[in-house]
Amino acid sequence: MTTINKEEIQKFSDLADEWWNPEGKFKPLHMFNPVRIEYIIEKIKQHFDIKNQNDYILKDLDILDIGCGGGLISEPMCRLGANVTGIDASEKNIKVAKLHAAKNNLKINYLNKSPEQLNESKKYDIILNLEIVEHVDNVKLYLKSCNELLKKNGLMFTATLNRTIVSYLKAIVGAEYILRWLPIGTHNWNKFIKPEELEVLLTNEKFLTKDIKGLEFNPFFRKWKKSDNLSVNYVICSTKN
Repeated sequence: MTTINKEEIQKFSDLADEWWNPEGKFKPLHMFNPVRIEYIIEKIKQHFDIKNQNDYILKDLDILDIGCGGGLISEPMCRLGANVTGIDASEKNIKVAKLHAAKNNLKINYLNKSPEQLNESKKYDIILNLEIVEHVDNVKLYLKSCNELLKKNGLMFTATLNRTIVSYLKAIVGAEYILRWLPIGTHNWNKFIKPEELEVLLTNEKFLTKDIKGLEFNPFFRKWKKSDNLSVNYVICSTKN
């Protein structure tokens, strides 16, 4: 059994050279990154009772970034002191990520693997599933694999898109066809997951929801912000029971 969807992997492999171009095909993710990082750090500090305010607030924490792409989240986590492993089913993405990390003298363990292919003897404090579950096959197996890789009382972030009329209009019609923020065909609306559906899947794999937050784009300020509106983008922060 596998979580790898070859068509989805090919989409992102074709775009791999664009990962670190803030004005390129991944411009939406570059714009999205600050609010994602802010939310992740806030929840990590609360959960692990981190009081220090130095530059390495994630020191000694082991983080697994699944579907890491070119490393847009792995690198900031590494700069904050975490021991980061980034995995991606696209070999081309991993090559780009390794090259960029080496240029910036960052030690990140990048692997061309999917979660079910990892050695379960290595457990992580934190797992990041950011905009990935809507691209995998067999979400149940995917979350089961995450459970096996997370330490007891570890923290997991699962960010994805809600399956609503609003998300279809904004994330597909708007972002892909009108604004051309993303290549046409990047997303399949039928693979979007409602928060209540994702919560059930997480609960079935022994995860406990700590927080759910919406992430919303403000077109006037051209910035993303945290929100209680879950109709498009949202993130679930959960722990392993």
